Amino acid sequence: MPLFKFKTKRISTYLTAGLLTAALAPFAQAQTPEEKGLEIAKTRKATDRGWNNSEQDMKMILRNAQGNESVREMRSRALEITNDGDKGLTIFDKPRDVKGTAFLSFSHTLEPDDQWLYLPALKRVKRISSRNKSGPFMGSEFAYEDMSSFEVEKYDYKFLRDEACPVQPELTCYVVESNPKDKFSGYSKTIVWIDHKEYRMFKAEYYDKKKDLLKTLESSEYKLYLDKYWRAHKLSMVNHQTGKSTVLLTDNIRFNTGLTDKDFDKNTLKRIR
Repeated sequence: MPLFKFKTKRISTYLTAGLLTAALAPFAQAQTPEEKGLEIAKTRKATDRGWNNSEQDMKMILRNAQGNESVREMRSRALEITNDGDKGLTIFDKPRDVKGTAFLSFSHTLEPDDQWLYLPALKRVKRISSRNKSGPFMGSEFAYEDMSSFEVEKYDYKFLRDEACPVQPELTCYVVESNPKDKFSGYSKTIVWIDHKEYRMFKAEYYDKKKDLLKTLESSEYKLYLDKYWRAHKLSMVNHQTGKSTVLLTDNIRFNTGLTDKDFDKNTLKRIR
């Protein structure tokens, strides 16, 4: 009889300990907001790997505070780079005053990005200094640093909350704060809305160095390519401090067009057509 009681007590003790461990497990495994934010950023990047290279036609619509518009047409090329940031090339075709202007960007994960702008009127290639990345790209509300590819290592992250996605409120988005590591960034932080299922970025708020809201970007009209890669066909950037805005419309996206590293050579910017 005493032996039976001992076994019963011991089993009861084990059961109690097991239940306590199970109850505490979620707390032991819970992520901090910083860990969850980083995980979301890594997943966002991972879902968009393997596209290799692409080309697309674009239209840039510039609006001043009074609502007056000017339109520019250009072509864009991109090359995916393993273990580093992507390479991008944008060539302006219209109107005549910007025709032949070319912008080349080498994004990097850890080092400052390399960027060059060819100005046909001056017939020279201008290097964009790291200190000037916050400047406006071709007079638009997009900064030079906005034209780089998204690289996880460039930011520190913090998950803020879940809420309905902007543009498509039937979806749920992660809301994540991103803080740039680059001291020359024009932003103190960016808050982005990324949907749970496909990890598409639907909205981004950019805050200036004084931590005031500077700009808001909305991405819409997403289409799926190669059964894997989502691309927004409309990007709308609004500057809340100036009242100006820029819309980028994308069309005719093509993947695996045969682009190589040779197509992104700064020494041939003057000859690109």
